[in-house]
Amino acid sequence: MDYQDTLSYLYNCIPMFQHVGGSAYKEGLENTHILDEHFGHPHRSFRCIHVGGTNGKGSCSHTLAAILQEAGYKVGLYTSPHLVDFRERIRVNGQVIPESYVVRFVEKERSFFEPLHPSFFELTTAMAFRYFADERVDVAIVEVGLGGRLDCTNIIRPDLCIITNISFDHTQFLGDTLEKIAAEKAGIIKSGIPAIIGETTPETKPVFIRKANEAGAPLFFAEEDQEDYYPRLECELKGAYQTKNTRTLLSAIRQLQEAGYRLDEQAVRSGFAHVCELTGLKGRWQKLQDAPTLICDTGHNVGGITYVVEQLKQQPYRKLHIVIGMVNDKDIRSVLALLPQDAEYYFTKASVKRAMPEEELALLATETGLHGNCYPDVPSAVRAAQEKSLPEDFIFVGGSNFIVADLLANRDTLNLH
Repeated sequence: MDYQDTLSYLYNCIPMFQHVGGSAYKEGLENTHILDEHFGHPHRSFRCIHVGGTNGKGSCSHTLAAILQEAGYKVGLYTSPHLVDFRERIRVNGQVIPESYVVRFVEKERSFFEPLHPSFFELTTAMAFRYFADERVDVAIVEVGLGGRLDCTNIIRPDLCIITNISFDHTQFLGDTLEKIAAEKAGIIKSGIPAIIGETTPETKPVFIRKANEAGAPLFFAEEDQEDYYPRLECELKGAYQTKNTRTLLSAIRQLQEAGYRLDEQAVRSGFAHVCELTGLKGRWQKLQDAPTLICDTGHNVGGITYVVEQLKQQPYRKLHIVIGMVNDKDIRSVLALLPQDAEYYFTKASVKRAMPEEELALLATETGLHGNCYPDVPSAVRAAQEKSLPEDFIFVGGSNFIVADLLANRDTLNLH
């Protein structure tokens, strides 16, 4: 098999949440432990930092990786989902896992894992941990896939746990209240391991306190730390929500320093200032065009879109154009209710099975006072917005990771750089 054959095999023969949603979700860690034992418990050969939460965990994971790289560590980074290429999920010092490694891993191990019927994420996590061990990384930043308690990344024993925040997402698996979701996310808190909570609500804070007390874990709330250790810190990530991510990260850095990590001020400042260049992060309030300005962002639930809307209010423009698509297992009505009514909308769908048809999305949007036209795919929607825009206009593209993925995959044809 070549790389494309291998990807087709992974996507089509192993259920992938990114493509099909809930039917790919497997509860429990049985397969994970079997795979871990088969591969020789690779995660025990490097230090780990575990990052969970509803929103912001990707930005926090990448920024932390950038800081550690600048401090001289060899850093593994495991995140999901990918935007354009599967290999974005598994990086060492910002470089994606080689195609040859992915092919060799699947060819060599498929006779073992096929009878297990692992989920896509279970197998990808095993691949990541084995690759990091083979590469002899010093430390790996491991982003939780979904939830926490039963997520297959939860076999690691990290130096630090970070939970960014709790918002409504994946309620069909994690629960329909903030308390239930927090309880699942808090499942990564472990005995004796410091835990940083980035943001709380009256419903979630007691859940974290209770879990930390039960586990005997030191607990720190980033929002209660008002000290400014790095004045005039320059952050490459510009979204309004990055202010809270920054506070979370600064709390995490102090805990890592106390745990013996060598993180000086230069490394911290450089990591924040060059995170995209150092790690390959994309899709976080990412600017792709001037005159008209075109920004994309992967925010896709109520928590993420709330911050996007706040950011849009701060932008100067003559007219706002919003290219939007969503997947059908989200709380779509609640997201649509947050969006500005004075924008022109371009309803579209991403190239995944979970994508809501653009006509259905437009119908729901009309109920909340949003109006626009439908387009069958992201490139045609963006092209229409470009054609209708004057240089002083603003185009926002988002609503889903997959909308941003399709946008980035078509940058050249849309003349975006």
